[in-house]
Amino acid sequence: MTTVVALHRARRTQPQPARLALLGTGTVGSAFVARYQRLAAQGVALPAMARICNSRTQIACGDDDPLAVLEQARAAASRRNGFPPWAEGESPRPGDIVVDATASETVADWHPEWLARGVHVVTANKLGNGGELGRAQAIAEAVGNEGGGRYGDSATVGAGLPLLRSLRALVAGGDRIHAVEGVLSGSLAWLFARFDGSQPFSALVHEARAAGFTEPDPRIDLSGEDVRRKLLILARAAGLPLSAHQVAVESLVPPVLAGCDVGALEAGFAELDTALAARWTAASAEGLRLCVVGRFDARGGASVGLRALPAHHPLCAGSGTDNRVAIHSDRYREQSLVIQGPGAGAEVTAAALLDDVLACAHP
Repeated sequence: MTTVVALHRARRTQPQPARLALLGTGTVGSAFVARYQRLAAQGVALPAMARICNSRTQIACGDDDPLAVLEQARAAASRRNGFPPWAEGESPRPGDIVVDATASETVADWHPEWLARGVHVVTANKLGNGGELGRAQAIAEAVGNEGGGRYGDSATVGAGLPLLRSLRALVAGGDRIHAVEGVLSGSLAWLFARFDGSQPFSALVHEARAAGFTEPDPRIDLSGEDVRRKLLILARAAGLPLSAHQVAVESLVPPVLAGCDVGALEAGFAELDTALAARWTAASAEGLRLCVVGRFDARGGASVGLRALPAHHPLCAGSGTDNRVAIHSDRYREQSLVIQGPGAGAEVTAAALLDDVLACAHP
């Protein structure tokens, strides 16, 4: 009898299998589900997809095909009030994995809460560690506490490049970071790599938007806000408690475009052309290339802006949507450590999310 009771107790205390909850059914969320299905078909051991949510609905997957559930969620009617769908019904339990494929401030506010309850959070949402400093500190505290969940944020900067991991490893190993600078926006890298004076800049913005390289509202990229968030994530990973207001940002968005309705963007992009054509002409006359660069240093200086750099500069290497980041530290004093690779696109972002899911499920 004692043995039977002990067996029942052991079964009750055994951890239950991790379940996945996907928040966000846009471009990245859709790519995540498609890649999840491909990996599952290849026999990769993945946590079960328990539910798929967006701002309109939450649908349990059960034995249903996640792609079919994704389409149901995407087709759901809009809702105007009540709790967010992910706050209703069964809460994630310790050991579950929440995948945040949104760009929502509201969802980011839940990250510390989930982590404190032992729920793992995997995110492409830059507002967790790249938004308010207090939220980033709450995330770090929750992760550091015994029983706290793990935080997978490699998709927030560099779309899964070994950037955050390398920076954190250097700091953990006692290296002192002097400065980090880089081309941190894949969309802006693509735009300025293609901008050669042969066509208006606005035409390239249209093309990049159609290809899914920019945010749905490209002003987030062009304003420097996307780069600012990524820079904050890198600075905080390096141990520098930088706040958003400490980052000086040069926006490429003229006031008339900044104030227009989203529906008027297509026509408004032409407002970019004259000023940027002049910047390109001036840089080209000196043999320089235009790049939007984010930079911070150990003294707390931080900036985002359009710079004209020599063609041989490390940040001018690469092509397409490549991110290029140079880390200057005690270890890399004479020659910076440069990390480069694709930094935009739903597919690479989804791959980074699933890498982090696997790291949480199989630590």
